[in-house]
Amino acid sequence: MPDTAARQPTLFIPHGAGPCFFMDWNPPGAWDRTAAWLRSIPASLPEPPRAILLVTGHWLGEQPRLTSAERPGLLFDYRGFPPHTYELSYPAPGSPALAERAHGLLAGAGFAPVLDGERGWDHGTFIPLKVAFPQADIPVLQMSILRSLDAGAHVRMGQALAPLRDEGVLIVGSGMSYHNMRGYGDARSAEPSAAFDDWLAETVALPEDRRNARLADWAQASAPAGRLAHPVHAEEHLLPLHVAAGAAGASRGARVFTDRVMEVDVSAFRFD
Repeated sequence: MPDTAARQPTLFIPHGAGPCFFMDWNPPGAWDRTAAWLRSIPASLPEPPRAILLVTGHWLGEQPRLTSAERPGLLFDYRGFPPHTYELSYPAPGSPALAERAHGLLAGAGFAPVLDGERGWDHGTFIPLKVAFPQADIPVLQMSILRSLDAGAHVRMGQALAPLRDEGVLIVGSGMSYHNMRGYGDARSAEPSAAFDDWLAETVALPEDRRNARLADWAQASAPAGRLAHPVHAEEHLLPLHVAAGAAGASRGARVFTDRVMEVDVSAFRFD
């Protein structure tokens, strides 16, 4: 392995609905474009990442929690799907060394991170990675978000982790740009979801200070339809974006994928 690594971007990706990429879906083809975009990620990177640090919206902790096992298992934390979706595998290695490195960076920024050798990877991690990196040969570190759902704290978490980009680590926030479960399939959701998605696209493209300030204040009136897209106490699928943005530093962001799925806009964002 070379002593130097190309700086990796940071990403915010939509991880879909449960194991949607590995089953027939109703309506048919709903997630096909999202799956195709996920498969395009490796070719878009400057070089294969040495490791992936993925922040999942499906794991909350009082402080940041980090999987530290050498071979984490999988958590099939979805219900009511076909039996074969509970037999999926993703045998990528964990990365205890990266867990220690991330622990140190977060502790240095005033957090009290926890190494968790028991927790497995939830579907916010293994489902999109199985699509994007099907060879399962890149070490993966899964990180939780904060139970407080403090938007500004998640930006600061990302800022603490920013040095990892220059160490060949791909930092990925895994969630959904829209996550109001009552809105899916309702034509009335199209306009407000598009308004919030456009606000996110505008926000991530701003200079670092303005971008981070707007993200920290997203739930206020400045974000149109924000609380329709992410109801109160349900914003866990948005906050991985804040970590990705914080880790981006001065790198400007852009919306790199969008699709209308079941009447709502679903997007991905990248910071180079």
